[in-house]
Amino acid sequence: MKSNILVVDDEPVARQSLSDILRLEGYIVNSVPNGQAAVEYVRTHPVELMVVDLRMPGMDGLEVVQVVNQVSPETEVILLTAFGTTESAIQALRLRIHDYLLKPVPPAQVVNSVKKGLTRREARLKMRGGGASIDVDEGIAEFSLKDGTHIDLSRRQVRKKDQIIHLTPAEGRLLRVLIENPGRVYSHRELVLLVQGYDTSQREAPEILRPLVSRLRHKLDAFPALSDRIVSVRGTGYLYEGDK
Repeated sequence: MKSNILVVDDEPVARQSLSDILRLEGYIVNSVPNGQAAVEYVRTHPVELMVVDLRMPGMDGLEVVQVVNQVSPETEVILLTAFGTTESAIQALRLRIHDYLLKPVPPAQVVNSVKKGLTRREARLKMRGGGASIDVDEGIAEFSLKDGTHIDLSRRQVRKKDQIIHLTPAEGRLLRVLIENPGRVYSHRELVLLVQGYDTSQREAPEILRPLVSRLRHKLDAFPALSDRIVSVRGTGYLYEGDK
């Protein structure tokens, strides 16, 4: 069954381009030019995933997400923005959007994010239907690795038997972003935006991020089953390797 996707952008060219890209991938795509129209559409039509521009006149992207989370909590959301700011990045994390992409976004990255968003949605629905212990409404809150390592992202704790470590808020956000998107390569710039809450240049981002990653890895040295999954992608950023 083909997935229903809604594209929300006030720029006609961007809206049409995104719609065409996703239709070529076989999705059923509808588009609207503003936030109010998006909310009205979601109230009356099933939407598996939305691609929403952050800055729009009237109701902006974050306001759209807030309403959609109430009226259609099963809908995954990808937020697009050319303007990375502290407030928008932090709010996006609080709203538990699937992805936060910086414009200009290559078509392949959009398609990849959409595929992963739909996969995540399907997994959430299966977990809910099967009575899994994961708190799907809050994203991945707790889970255990095969070696007995237990990660509690809500409390920012990692433990195994009598060993336990506590993460700082920034370390916890970094681990959450990576774990909730296994296999996704995040650039240094994207991680600085999502974790630290501000945009920076491609040149400066690695210098800002490396000390944080170093501290996190140092804390996780006692949990190799977890630390070994945080992989550096040379010249690009980092990814979390899921189960193979």
